[in-house]
Amino acid sequence: MALCVLHSRARVGIAAPLVTVEVHLAGGLPALSIVGLPELAVKESKDRVRGALLNGRFQFPLGRITINLAPADLPKEGGRFDLAIALGILGASGQVQAGRLAACEFLGELALSGDLRPIAGVLPAALAVRDAGRELILPTENAAEAALVSDLTVRPAPHLLAVCEHLNGARSLPVCCPDQAAVCAPDYPDLAEVRGQEQAKRALEVAAAGGHSLLLIGPPGTGKSMLANRLPGLLPPLTEAEALETAAIRSISERGGFDPATWLQRPFRSPHHTASGVALVGGGSNPRPGEISLAHLGVLFLDELPEFDRRVLEVLREPLESGRIHISRAAQQAEFPARFQLVAAMNPCPCGYLGDSGGRCHCTADQVARYRGRISGPLLDRIDMHVEVPRFDLSVLDGPAPAGASTSASARARVAAARACQQARAGKPNCALHPREVERDCALDDSGRRLMQQALARLALSARAYHRILKVARTIADLAGAASIAVPHLSEAIGYRRLDRGSA
Repeated sequence: MALCVLHSRARVGIAAPLVTVEVHLAGGLPALSIVGLPELAVKESKDRVRGALLNGRFQFPLGRITINLAPADLPKEGGRFDLAIALGILGASGQVQAGRLAACEFLGELALSGDLRPIAGVLPAALAVRDAGRELILPTENAAEAALVSDLTVRPAPHLLAVCEHLNGARSLPVCCPDQAAVCAPDYPDLAEVRGQEQAKRALEVAAAGGHSLLLIGPPGTGKSMLANRLPGLLPPLTEAEALETAAIRSISERGGFDPATWLQRPFRSPHHTASGVALVGGGSNPRPGEISLAHLGVLFLDELPEFDRRVLEVLREPLESGRIHISRAAQQAEFPARFQLVAAMNPCPCGYLGDSGGRCHCTADQVARYRGRISGPLLDRIDMHVEVPRFDLSVLDGPAPAGASTSASARARVAAARACQQARAGKPNCALHPREVERDCALDDSGRRLMQQALARLALSARAYHRILKVARTIADLAGAASIAVPHLSEAIGYRRLDRGSA
């Protein structure tokens, strides 16, 4: 009778809880059983492990083999436990040195030949292994992803035999170090490529500086999508912790993993308007992140906003406020971060040409009202800025860009300075201020209060819209380097509530 204990990691949302793999060998008729709430792919691992051990010229123990994956109430899925189970059997039967197993954690799916195949969701596991103070042994294909985690010893292995040689002291596995030369610097489209639309570009800079959500309204071909695509380039660079957080979400959602070379790039997600609510917020029997979580710390762009199903758009209301999404299923619950910056675009009417000087629009007032009514008032109330992107003279497209045109680099410098002020003052961007913090940081003088009272009376603003105007005004003041909100800052912020001013 023999017992071997080693460690691996499960996957629950973006968490990687510890799984203790206990292998017990006992006498009796040959049998192998796996307990601890394994799903089908985990149960099938016994056949993969048997084939890998026999093809590696190991002796497969005769007798009764019991494998316990603890904790017993945590669902286990996938082939990620194959390597740990195989090593547990070898350790219990004395074919590898069981004493060296305690310092390591093991992840990897086994082929029948003994080759190690890559798995999804390595990065969250690597973060958890680092916090536990152990080494991580995993397939070679996953090594570059795991090596992004600093202060973690990552040992990639191509085959089960290589892992056994390492544990027996015959030949150590190499330590994988991050390849800094392979990491690509973030490459975003430049704001200088957008001609004209100076007001919209100014609004984009304000939105980037305060993390505000933005709705662009204008006819086709005026640059709404171009502007949205350039927002990630205006945002400050991700910190290492932020980059790892976004990379961890991509790691569990992309079946083939993600490209570690792009881990410093801010996400930009643009789902089609036929996307379902589950596609946006995530879900499934084993919950997976949706588009709003994949856009975490980046930009979620919803083009043709009224064409989305209204029930789909309503699922955005809670994460816009809380920055997180909770998914509950009968067997499992998961929570994903969703601190995304929403940018949406829409036409002013069904045909798109309302207010066009050429008279091409023949939409009636009822048609325009129904079109805009596809977006609920509560959702519009949660969008900080509504900005018009009008048609412009096409002569601005001729010739080189005008001198002094704003570039993404210059705008990003101003945004970074404004964000630094916000971090020093409140420790967060202005979009995340709570009501008490709004009262403290967005106080108005007498003239500002009078202007705000007039706006409240004329626009019939809600309390939420009132607070959002104050947050945007605080951001405009930060961009100007002002210590307090002045009337010009407040006037500009009120001007960004386009849909609160009625039809054009």
